[in-house]
Amino acid sequence: MENTDTSETQWTRENTLGLIRGIRNDLAKDFLDERILIEYLSHKYNKKELSNARIAFVKKDLKDLLIAPVDVDHYSPLIHEVEENHATGISYKNEPLFYKEIDKILSKHIF
Repeated sequence: MENTDTSETQWTRENTLGLIRGIRNDLAKDFLDERILIEYLSHKYNKKELSNARIAFVKKDLKDLLIAPVDVDHYSPLIHEVEENHATGISYKNEPLFYKEIDKILSKHIF
């Protein structure tokens, strides 16, 4: 009989990066919705609208982010935390890391 006990399963760096990538990609997908994008820009940058061309560039960069590997340097504090604590949940306090990556894309196209 095959052992199905997962308590001995090792948590790997690949698992950690997959977890982070999934959360990052969910956030990027949210921003592909123009309503969410414009609402965020209005709230964060006091930008009420963007030209169609700028929106297209933002969406292209967000789609590129979806297929990009996780930036290990950017997420290193979170990677360390997950691996040190063997935690599979990402806490609310780490949310700014994910938004910082999105903000980097947005700021490139709105100023």
